[in-house]
Amino acid sequence: MLDKETKKKIDDARDILVGKVPVPSSQVEQITVALIYKFMYDMDSESVEMGGNPQYFTGEYAKYAWNKLFAPELSGEGRVILYQEALGKIPTNTEIPTLFRDIFKNAFLPYRDPATLRLFLSAINEFTYDHSEKLGDAFEYLLAILGSQGDAGQFRTPRHIIDFIVALVDPQKDDSILDPACGTAGFLISAYKHILKNNSANYNPQKEPHSFAISGKDLDELVINGKNYRGEKMNPNQREYLHQNIVGYDIAFEMVRLSLVNMYLHGFSTPKIHEYDTLTRDDRWSEHASVILANPPFMTPKGGIVPHNRFTIKSKRSEVLFVDYILEHLTANGKAGVIVPEGIIFQSGKAYKELRKTLVEGNYLVGVISLPNGVFNPYSGVKTSILWLDKSIARKTDKIIFCKVNNDGYNLGAQRKAIAENDLPDIFAIAQAYKKAVQRNEDFTCKDERISLVEKSRLAESGDYNLSAGRYEEKGKNSTVFEMVNLGEVAEIVSGGTPDTKNESFWNGEIDWVTLVDLPATEYVSEINSTERQITKEGLKSSSAKLLPVNTVLVSSRASIGRVAINIKPVATNQGFKNLIVKNPEILNYRYLAYMMRGMKRLLESLGTGGTYKEVSKTSFESIKIPLPPLSAQEEIVAELDSYQKIIDGARMVIDNWKPKIEIDPKWEIVKLGDIVEFNPMFKALEMIEDETVVGFLPMTDLEINCIYATPQNTITIGDVKRKGYTQFTNEDVLLAKITPCFENGKIGIIKNLTNNMGFGSTEYHVLRCRDVVLPEIIYLYLSSVDFHKHTTPLMTGSAGQKRVPKEIVKDYKIYLPPMNEQKKIVAGLIKELDSIMTIKEIEKTYKQKINDKMEKMWT
Repeated sequence: MLDKETKKKIDDARDILVGKVPVPSSQVEQITVALIYKFMYDMDSESVEMGGNPQYFTGEYAKYAWNKLFAPELSGEGRVILYQEALGKIPTNTEIPTLFRDIFKNAFLPYRDPATLRLFLSAINEFTYDHSEKLGDAFEYLLAILGSQGDAGQFRTPRHIIDFIVALVDPQKDDSILDPACGTAGFLISAYKHILKNNSANYNPQKEPHSFAISGKDLDELVINGKNYRGEKMNPNQREYLHQNIVGYDIAFEMVRLSLVNMYLHGFSTPKIHEYDTLTRDDRWSEHASVILANPPFMTPKGGIVPHNRFTIKSKRSEVLFVDYILEHLTANGKAGVIVPEGIIFQSGKAYKELRKTLVEGNYLVGVISLPNGVFNPYSGVKTSILWLDKSIARKTDKIIFCKVNNDGYNLGAQRKAIAENDLPDIFAIAQAYKKAVQRNEDFTCKDERISLVEKSRLAESGDYNLSAGRYEEKGKNSTVFEMVNLGEVAEIVSGGTPDTKNESFWNGEIDWVTLVDLPATEYVSEINSTERQITKEGLKSSSAKLLPVNTVLVSSRASIGRVAINIKPVATNQGFKNLIVKNPEILNYRYLAYMMRGMKRLLESLGTGGTYKEVSKTSFESIKIPLPPLSAQEEIVAELDSYQKIIDGARMVIDNWKPKIEIDPKWEIVKLGDIVEFNPMFKALEMIEDETVVGFLPMTDLEINCIYATPQNTITIGDVKRKGYTQFTNEDVLLAKITPCFENGKIGIIKNLTNNMGFGSTEYHVLRCRDVVLPEIIYLYLSSVDFHKHTTPLMTGSAGQKRVPKEIVKDYKIYLPPMNEQKKIVAGLIKELDSIMTIKEIEKTYKQKINDKMEKMWT
């Protein structure tokens, strides 16, 4: 188990780095490289003590031995130079094992402060190689910190979910195990531990049921719940087989490095972790596995993936391709556990339907386990499910089991604190009972409301093989089935129009005229009581626009499809809307209709046709079917959803009005921004990077307001960057939107969690990289301040619709610069405030999901 002393050493090392290396993922990399550097020297020292020769630091590399970094005659600057040089030279030493050369590949020192380096190296010097068994879990602790921050450019899979999936799939000692998107090798390590435990003489599964609630102390690979599991039932050949057949791929070398070290510290002397793009390279296509475990990335680069041509299902979506890859690479009786986003479960696109048909008809899918929305908090609220695949089980049954996990042992807050409610042990026990029943060809029944058994033939009836359990639940169990009616039967559908823009007499009148700008891009129903532009009565008569009565449901049907609003005063709209006027208020409640339409965003998007801007036609709207409960039931539903909406509105008000600022001390030094930051610096020359390298991509639309930290949710290849041209940035850079209206709206953020530590985005960003004297959060606070905007707005250049903030205006802006110790206090306070805001955002997200869940239930 992780002892307090080892944990403290790691925490001390992080504390030393945090001033110069504030990003947790970068801290992990620095500690990882330094630990291995120290261990290589320790192994050399041990070899010499035993009468042998050093292996790692010999010949021209002897001068880089760890102890040379502590030579008394070495100056602080000399230590920095020697350490930097060593990081670059070690991977060129062909005399050392490939594993160590790979670990040091692209390693670098991200700061040049001699005092910080001296303290950091001294902290690392406290570790010795004879601690390596402890350090396997110490490293997991480090990765757990990384996971809790979400700072490695990918969504970390929570440990208890990993262990649940591994136990469900149940890998054996003779299995070959693969994770095609392995990240830090969490699934692979968990699978190895699972096999060790099941092959230990002191393990009794009847007396030690799974709890799937992992505390911080239960981290040692061979120590679980305080017991040693050594896997002594396995002979040396079986152990060697496992070590050679637990394999991982990852596209990002930063993840490969972490995986290599993680596996090495867990006893794998030559871990089989490969830097490999699973979707676009095919040189490992012939490699198969009997067990595949994965939480593949859900993000798809701008423009989609460009896969090779060996996939059965043709798609550019990463989640589709990864699941297809897994199906293609399972052996004849293979099994798998895969975390997937909701699109795989019910999206109506052709590739999604083909994939689901293959899962069911190809006898891969045993069950679908729906996870709670907050599993990936604090860095994503994405809804996910587990696909439980087992070819030997699936072909023996004509049913699919659906399981719903309402609670996974943690709350939905940003910190995911432990709670008593945990469905995982029950769901696991039920799944095991179902598996045994199928294997024995016995009937299986379960009255638990979290469980549904659905015949495969029912999934096939509609042709889309929808994997949402609610669709197939029996009436009266968990769902309410109402009459389905065509939208055109209960609502008049009215299109909008635009008066001649050149005729001044048609504009600036008394009629509010709604465009997309008047509807916020939110997940809820908004209200319209004023608009940015107005038209005259003459303008209304001259166009196809109509004056809409109060309580019309306005639905955006062009370009940005699926935004919904209700007008609380008569308005007209442009042609980008289909407006729904309830025909009979005694049959249909207008607010119920609005909520239903907001819940159909994905359906509406799928109905869009056209080229540059997709549009949903009036005919398509008329044929949409909606559930029509009795009016009293509609009113109850609206009352419930309105109560959720009020909580959302309150949360949003707090979020939108949060304006952090610096309390200035006039004694602080006054400096120009240009003296303490670099503007639009290059991070790495593009010609030095391979075209297929994947990096983060942050378009202006994805830069949120009032968020402080910005993590790109999309990726792009360097080849695309070279062809199209974008602004380059890296972690900890501050992005400032320089164009109207993004600048006025306050689009600014500090970059975090970049894939491959590099990102690109709009050419309308100013990129500010902080020098050692200032923290990026301080720059953020000044650039987001009212004073900066008041100073800068009058100085913007360009035409009225395309004004920009000149770089020189930002560079010349003067600020009060706090001393570094004050900066750290300010940032600590800012982070504390941000934690509160994030908690409020989680409340907002929770109640949005409650609305979505209620809407989903209406369809089942």
